[in-house]
Amino acid sequence: MFSNIALAYVFIYVCIGLIAAGIILLFHMKIKHNAEQKQMEAYREKHRDYFVYIQSHLYDDVELKLPPGPLKKLERRVIEDKLIDWIEQFKGESRTKLVSLCKQSGFVAAEMKLLESLFAGRRIEAAYRLGGMRAEEAVPALEELMDSSSYGPQSIIFARAIAKSADRPDQIRMMLTKLLASGKPIHHLAADILLETRLDSAALLHKLLEDSDPGLVKVALVAMWGQAVPAAVPALDRLVGSEQKDVRAEAVKLYLASNPVMKDDTIAQLMKDEEWEVRAATAKALGRLHAAGSIPLLTAGLHDENWHVRHSSAESLSRLGEQGFEQLCQAALSTGAARDIALSRIEQVMAKEKEHEAVEQIVSFNKKKLIYESYFGMTPKKVAVQIAGVGGDYSA
Repeated sequence: MFSNIALAYVFIYVCIGLIAAGIILLFHMKIKHNAEQKQMEAYREKHRDYFVYIQSHLYDDVELKLPPGPLKKLERRVIEDKLIDWIEQFKGESRTKLVSLCKQSGFVAAEMKLLESLFAGRRIEAAYRLGGMRAEEAVPALEELMDSSSYGPQSIIFARAIAKSADRPDQIRMMLTKLLASGKPIHHLAADILLETRLDSAALLHKLLEDSDPGLVKVALVAMWGQAVPAAVPALDRLVGSEQKDVRAEAVKLYLASNPVMKDDTIAQLMKDEEWEVRAATAKALGRLHAAGSIPLLTAGLHDENWHVRHSSAESLSRLGEQGFEQLCQAALSTGAARDIALSRIEQVMAKEKEHEAVEQIVSFNKKKLIYESYFGMTPKKVAVQIAGVGGDYSA
């Protein structure tokens, strides 16, 4: 019994000792970190004139060099961090000179050695810095690290470093393939990483659109938003009819965003597509394109099983003059989901009465108001005749 009590006391003392040691270690780490940050700030102040020198000679025909004299490890880290910040900000010849300075100063070589560290944190930090310095010689080592790591924050850092450093399109393709190998829906993330490249993005996107891998094609389609890639238009037309649902949906949305002139058969086909994203994107585009001839298709879209399609159809009908608005009013008198979405959109349109200032907007709103009153506040037949007299031709 006494031996058990003694053992319990020993256990308690050991636990107290471990807790005390942990607290002391935490305080030591905190003090060391604060001292390091203070020293780094002192080095930034020390090299203020050097940083001004670099900025003032970025556009001159001179070779940039490190400050004269020996530099301590932390001092080099301060300069390296500043150069990486500038590399992210500048482009063209200025960036090239800064990248060259990082290589000549040994920053790239030092970080590449850290890629072989046994500590994961050091490898990740080194990969981040190598990407910031656009170190193309580090791409093979980064690819090996990406191969040995499963999908997660670590692999994303490696992928972004490869995208920034790669000097060949095949390296970008390999990186994207490895990133998508996880099978997760990360195409938007992959597209964001892809656009970090210093290569010709237009040529790269065009090449990816022609790739046999549907995942890479979808990444290229997502990345094309906001990018002017005229050479990719033929590939986009082809992908609109792709058998891959995800690819077809992204291609259609991108195609419709370019305000194309579409045939009636094409519109009807897209509005009947089995993918709801395609139907919703088409319905939304018809209002933006002022395609009054598609009013029957949009009216049918109010009865679609998907809420997004119904919402986009109602929104587009409200943009297509009195004819489209009248279809909304008729749907509001029906039953089911079409009635709810039509009433919601009508309320939004009628609530904007005070927002109209231009004469054309006021006239258009008054016409819609007459239609609204004919369905919900006056005799429909009587007002229908009046509308026929003031209505215009919206088939153009």
